[in-house]
Amino acid sequence: MTVKIISFQPDIAQNLGGMIRLAACFDVPIHVIEPCGFPFSVKALRRSAMDYADIADITRHDSWDRFLQDRQPGRLVLMTTEAATPLSDFRFQPGDSIILGRESAGVPETVRQQADAAVKIPMPGGGRSLNVAMSAGIALFEALRQLRA
Repeated sequence: MTVKIISFQPDIAQNLGGMIRLAACFDVPIHVIEPCGFPFSVKALRRSAMDYADIADITRHDSWDRFLQDRQPGRLVLMTTEAATPLSDFRFQPGDSIILGRESAGVPETVRQQADAAVKIPMPGGGRSLNVAMSAGIALFEALRQLRA
């Protein structure tokens, strides 16, 4: 059972394209929780995802509730700047789903409450946040490193 990437209502097609490329390169599934802030289509993502959208394991869900109904076992791990637990202190498990929120607003409180864990990427340089696709890459690599996948 592998780690999964969950993109919650992405606002920017280029960021989702980058996450799709990441998922394809590391052979992990990516789930997209709609609605998106752009028309979701392979054509819309072609520039940023390139041809990786054709080989990525992408599952679309028309809502958070639908995702919860369809999801497989495993913890929901929310990446958020508001978490107390730094990524370096968190221990991933096989089957974990790494949730990344909207670029403009993160995730709503209902999603935050349903997460099994909240994790942050420490930023000693003082920035507010990282690009969501970059955060996905950092979190995914750490999860796979820990699990030696």
